[in-house]
Amino acid sequence: MKKVFKKSLALVLGLSLIAGSLAACSKETPASTSAETSVEASVSEETSASAEEVTEPAAEEKEQTLVVGYDNFSSKFSPFFAQTAYDQDVASLASVSLLSSDREGNVVLKGIEGETIPYNGTDYFYNGIADCTVTQNDDGTVVYDFQLRDDIKFSDGTPLTADDAIFSMYVLSDPAYDGSSTFYAQPIVGMEEYRAGMDTLFNLLSAAGRDNTDFTNWDEATQTAFWADVDQAGEKFVQEIVDYCVAAGYNTADQPIGTITATWGFGADDDATLLDVFNIMVENYGGDLVALSDTESAGSSLFDLMNDYNAYTVAVSTGESAPNISGIEKTGDYSLKITMNKFDAVAIYQVGVTVAPLHYYGDASLYDYANNSFGFKKGDLSIVKDKTTKPLGAGPYKFVSYENGVVSFEANENYWKGEPKIKHLQLKETPASDKITGVASGTFDVTDPTMNLAALDSIKSYNSNGEIIGDVIETNLVDNLGYGYLGIAASNVKVGSDKASAESKALRKAFATLFAAYRDTVINSYYGEMATVIQYPISNTSWAAPKPADEGYKLAYSVDADGNSIYTDSMTEEDKEAAALAAAVTFFKAAGFTYDEATGTFTAAPEGARMTYEVIIPGGGTGDHPAYGILTAAKEALATIGITLEINDPADSNILWDALDADTADMWAAAWGATVDPDMYQIYHSDNYMAGTTSNHYAIQDSQLDELIMAARVSADQSYRKATYKQCLDIILDWACEIPTYQRQNAIIFSTQRVNMDTVTPDITTYWGWMNDIELLEMK
Repeated sequence: MKKVFKKSLALVLGLSLIAGSLAACSKETPASTSAETSVEASVSEETSASAEEVTEPAAEEKEQTLVVGYDNFSSKFSPFFAQTAYDQDVASLASVSLLSSDREGNVVLKGIEGETIPYNGTDYFYNGIADCTVTQNDDGTVVYDFQLRDDIKFSDGTPLTADDAIFSMYVLSDPAYDGSSTFYAQPIVGMEEYRAGMDTLFNLLSAAGRDNTDFTNWDEATQTAFWADVDQAGEKFVQEIVDYCVAAGYNTADQPIGTITATWGFGADDDATLLDVFNIMVENYGGDLVALSDTESAGSSLFDLMNDYNAYTVAVSTGESAPNISGIEKTGDYSLKITMNKFDAVAIYQVGVTVAPLHYYGDASLYDYANNSFGFKKGDLSIVKDKTTKPLGAGPYKFVSYENGVVSFEANENYWKGEPKIKHLQLKETPASDKITGVASGTFDVTDPTMNLAALDSIKSYNSNGEIIGDVIETNLVDNLGYGYLGIAASNVKVGSDKASAESKALRKAFATLFAAYRDTVINSYYGEMATVIQYPISNTSWAAPKPADEGYKLAYSVDADGNSIYTDSMTEEDKEAAALAAAVTFFKAAGFTYDEATGTFTAAPEGARMTYEVIIPGGGTGDHPAYGILTAAKEALATIGITLEINDPADSNILWDALDADTADMWAAAWGATVDPDMYQIYHSDNYMAGTTSNHYAIQDSQLDELIMAARVSADQSYRKATYKQCLDIILDWACEIPTYQRQNAIIFSTQRVNMDTVTPDITTYWGWMNDIELLEMK
């Protein structure tokens, strides 16, 4: 019954796309959401006065306010430490990055002069604050040379220079850095040496334990205070678990703590205290507080509950450490270069970091590049973290405040593209249920409702023409950066002990073929025009996604066990479903199931396989999930041939996440959040099956697939990479561990009564959100 908050598998890009969660944030990606009272939008007023005392300014002189309906923020608005997509948006509006991207997510390398790149039949001009030249050397090293513009200013008027970029890179590389960026994981020359010989006090104290007597790196008082802080946080941590179990109806408040926490998997005696249970959890996790917090949280992180966690994030020296990162070099006042040991296709998205002002986030007196001092004391990012709630940068808007669920901005008069035409910008927290009505009623000017058939009907009802684009609301639809799928664990759905055998694959293909057959009807019924069925386990937004016109393109799971096509163009939906069931029979037979020809049913499973399998679907206990109809139809069809499919639709979706982490799920329904680069290492590589990352839930372990994934990762040739990824996708489908189901669309809706739609950036895409060119946006 654990309440586990899962993080997106998406790569945290150093490159700021300024796409915003309103443009490309996957709704399947968990984020902080809770209802807040929506705030009425209005033009800001400086003072309250009677009508006689106020002279109304001319319409063209009014300072207008653009109001955007948002999900909840977490107040971590730092370009270094923002975690949710919504906090990232706040940081991005106030910041600029070394590199930008075009409408297809490709990096713009010539930012100073700009590049003209066609999209959808139209040429678009893109520019940025820097040029980047990438050179691959014969010895395998790769050099990224950056030349910055010399006329960029931060919003406070301070010039942006190479020193600010280098400072930002050193923050992201510091041994004490604990944000979401993985810049430090890039193969930059000297990075490992720079980070070596240091570790955070938290990690060292945790590893040493309560009974440590070696006080070389800290004193006894510090150790005592640390464990006292952990204990009080642990009590709060367990209390949240208790409160969750009671609120969810799993237990009653009058039950002993140990009985309640047994529901969570950590039972204790009736007289056990909160701290007793916490100590049981710590022991169960072998003292790994980080893993405990990540896995067992019922809401808050253990570290957020500590009184002085930041005091223990300071790194201390434990050995030799390089004084600088040799692969990050300043080459001029407005230039620098990064040298990597090898080519990595995703590195270009990491090196284009957000450039934060050294004088604001760091200490200018501590910056001396020549003497290996980079704006803060190595191992101590406290000065950077002090600014987490108040971002400052060179972006189009200046952060003003975050109060009562409203983030307020003012136009940056120093913005390098020109001061935004709309003076004030507000991002207001609001329940998802209020977003469409909020735009229609005038509360919001822009927002991102969750889209389904009911939402479409609601939008149409407000427009006099009954369409999604009308006189009240204009809807802009873009493909979601991600896709829905049905998963099958090779570790649990197999014949014998070999999950890679032809028999094991045939067993999984039997289920996959039936699931695939019902996709068109069910997805259309659930999403209507808001989603399309996909044939490969990759988002259609990716350049690597196979297209119908490509050689070798075919429908997913559309052949029988002998390789014969099972569908024809003239078939009705009923014909296709019958053909899929017949094909499933051939796969079950190939897997070794015993078939009674007289009854047309299977009577026994081969060793290692079963007659009954379970699929978990997070439909909230009510079947509210786009794939639910697929599973119910497949269940009925399988029953006719003697196979039982049990559908588990728990009220608490964390039952699914726990089962995936424990590798106990047979099958499940979920969705992936994708990234700009289609790198497949994290999800499909053998290294990531039960190796600490738990991201390869399919349990695919295929040496050929591993080799192809790594080959594509180190190539700069996109054509080669696409062809290689097509081979990867074919192998994944052959394992029959993933059935791609749908590519849905997100929506941005605008008030056509208040926003001048002619000034909204054209051709909004998954990678090019409405906040791009925000400086040109106008109100009516």
